[in-house]
Formats: sequence, C-alpha cells, structure tokens
Amino acid sequence: MIRSTPDLPNTLAAPGVLMLDLDGTVLTEEERELLRSPVVGGVILFARNYASPEQVQALTADIRACKPQILLAVDQEGGRVQRLRSGYTRLPPMARLAALWHEDKVAAAVLAQQTGWLMAAEVLSAGFDFSFAPVLDLDSGLSEVIGDRAFGSSPEQVTELARAFMQGMHEAGMATTGKHFPGHGSVQADSHLALPVDERSLAQIRASDLAPFVACRDLLDGIMPAHVLYQAVDPHCAGFSPFWLQTILRQEMGFEGVIFSDDLVMAGAAAAGDIRARVDAALDAGCDMVLVCNDREMALAAKAHLEAMARPGNPRLARMRRARHWDRDTLMASEEWQLARARIDALMEATA
Repeated sequence: MIRSTPDLPNTLAAPGVLMLDLDGTVLTEEERELLRSPVVGGVILFARNYASPEQVQALTADIRACKPQILLAVDQEGGRVQRLRSGYTRLPPMARLAALWHEDKVAAAVLAQQTGWLMAAEVLSAGFDFSFAPVLDLDSGLSEVIGDRAFGSSPEQVTELARAFMQGMHEAGMATTGKHFPGHGSVQADSHLALPVDERSLAQIRASDLAPFVACRDLLDGIMPAHVLYQAVDPHCAGFSPFWLQTILRQEMGFEGVIFSDDLVMAGAAAAGDIRARVDAALDAGCDMVLVCNDREMALAAKAHLEAMARPGNPRLARMRRARHWDRDTLMASEEWQLARARIDALMEATA
C-alpha cells in the first residue's frame, strides 16, 4: 500500500478532516482564505473546475502553493464519471471491461490493469493526489446510479477486475479508494436524491456486495461508505454507522486505511440532521475525512463547527498523498502510455 511521497513528505502537518470544493477554474481570494483554515485538509475538483490540461495544472499548483499539505482529489472513474475530459484519455465505463471478461478473462484483467495505470498517471500529471476509484459495487440491475460504473454483477468478476485496476493505480503511484462500502448496487434509489434502504440480512450482504471489499482489502488505501440504510443490520446508514465502519471494516476486516464520508450534502445523508450533526455523526462513526461539496453555505457551517471543536488534523490522511508526480509530456511520450491508450481506444471503438 502507498504510504509516502517524495515531493510531498509526510513531515508536513497532518491534513485537516474537511474536504470541500471550489466554484470555478481559478482560486478566488475567498477560497484562499477558506483553505487556510486548519480544519480544511482536502479539495475535490469537478467538471466545472476544468477547462484544459494547462488550466487544471495551474489550479492544482496554486492550491498547493496556498496549502502544501492539502489533499487534491477528483472523480475520474471512467465512463460517465470522468471530470477531466478534453486533453485526457476517454476512459471506458467499467462495464466495458466486464463484457470483455466474459469473452477473455486474461485479456480483461490485463486491460483493467492498464486502464487503472493510465487513469492514475494522467490524474497525477494534472497535480492531483488521487481519484476516488474504483467502484467495488455489484451491478445487480437495480441501481441506475451504479449501473455501468460497476466491474460486473458477481463478486468474483468485480474482485478480479478491480484488483487488476488497483494494481495499475499503485504502479502509477496513486492510492486507491474503494466505494461504496458495503455495496450500493442492490438498491434502486439514488443516494444523491434520497436515502436508499436495503432490506437484506447481513448474511446476504456478506455473500454478495460485501465480498469484493473483503477480497480487495489488501489493495485498498481508502474506502468510501455508502449513504445507504441496511435496515435489517443497523439503524444508521453505513457512513454514520459504528457497526459498519468499526465492527465490520476496522475490526473484522482489519482495514487500517482512510475512511472518507461520501458527500454530506447528498439527500441520503439528511436523516442525520443538519450539516453539523452530519459531520459529527460521520466522524464519531469512524470517518477520517468528511466531504461537504456543492453547497458553500453548508461548507462554511461545517468549517466553523470543526473550528469551534478545535478538531485536530488526522495523520492517517497522509497515506493518500501521491507517491509520484508525472510530467505530462514525458508520460504521453512513453511507450507504456501509448500502448495503454491504444488498447483503451480499441475497446471503446469495438463496443461503441
């Protein structure tokens, strides 16, 4: 597992526990002041923050100049969840790899590794620390929000392809984040819009959705729990549940990496109360960092609440710092990048 980075040494101050977002393609003075708060330890960028490779490199460099210990993240899974587009490789939805797996398991695993490597190297070349990837959810046919983001419908398939993808990420120098623990694929509701309820027993969840997380735990540096209520197991949704995050994830699975909350602005998190209550519930349950995005008023309230609590930084978060920074031109001139890009392009054309 990735533990340190030569250009961002772990001797830097421990990152604060709040990750937030930015409004546009440049850092404003208001946002510079926001980042200076000791409780702010991360920034996630979205499509609105991206205009070109040169612009995003300048933005990430500006953020780091403002706060060297900051963690910079992006959602660059592939398919419909890809924030860096023009100037970067068009990545397939993982369902394309799942379809190939049914034809040729070895070829699918090799391409999954190359895709994970290429994604990570390109994201690192833009100045980020990590992408929130991969999705370890099963595609049960119920969840549209997961759907083709999944590596397949069976634990075996998801495990094989996700492990290869994560090995590629590690080879590039990026930490991994599995989501959405213990599985979002078997509920119909979208947790961005509502609180999904999964009525299955713990035994049923263990045998299906949870299995890839267990099988991949040695390659996972981070985990993001789902805003899903597993009603027969615990009265709290997973991201606010000591049972899921402490009893199952930390104790039973022995996971020692970073736990990120999913975005606390999402409707699936609303049952915990206002943003202050959501922050408290997530941290008390065992999250190491909380995300508050796409609502500046909520972000400011979360920041003020954490400052009032004098919440210290979390040294565990340093595990997510990049282990390598790629020069974009050198990367794109490399034989490994060109081969991976050609194979990914061929898959996209063959399955279009």
